[in-house]
Amino acid sequence: MSTSDNYCFLIADDHSVVRQGLCLLIKELYANAKIYHAGTLKDTLEVLKETRVDLLILDINFPDGNSINSLEELKSIQKDLKILIFTMNDEDIYGMRYLNGGASGYLSKASCEDEMKEALSRMMIFGKYLTSNLKSKISDHFISNKPINPLDQLSAREVEVAKLLIKGYGNLEITNLLQIKNTTVSTFKKRIFEKLEIDNVAALIELFQLYFEDKNLA
Repeated sequence: MSTSDNYCFLIADDHSVVRQGLCLLIKELYANAKIYHAGTLKDTLEVLKETRVDLLILDINFPDGNSINSLEELKSIQKDLKILIFTMNDEDIYGMRYLNGGASGYLSKASCEDEMKEALSRMMIFGKYLTSNLKSKISDHFISNKPINPLDQLSAREVEVAKLLIKGYGNLEITNLLQIKNTTVSTFKKRIFEKLEIDNVAALIELFQLYFEDKNLA
């Protein structure tokens, strides 16, 4: 336990029990820490405008919006702000997108207590926290030139098929719309899922919402 570090934390999560649990964990590490709470993105912005914060622990989903769209605004208020994303959302889908958007770390709410403490400590000492999975993804990007944006792996035709899948079209409908064989549609779908390392359309929708430049898919 550290008693000399007067750090200031802001826990932004719409669930009170999560905020309280994190508060207890932080106090175990930094007894003198000042901890602020926010249950909405609006409240988060207001605290940052009024208080200098050393670390923002931020959930992804709030009643008044999605934090991915607010990262730039949050960083504009305090440009050196360290942000640790703390969420139940899949790291494979969201992790790199949030790091690219300005977050300094990404941690699952399913993590054990020791991992949470390690993440908090590393954020305060080094200013970032990366799981082994995210480190691997970053290494893949630089060593094997694997794109950080997973959708960059798709061909133009695969993107076209993926967009139709997202809109709810079945294989037969896609066959008629694109004037290709039904087996070809199945092959495209299989390739899309393999390249993106997913196994269902719901995950495909999440990836396109995060990474595809044209958000108006419907």
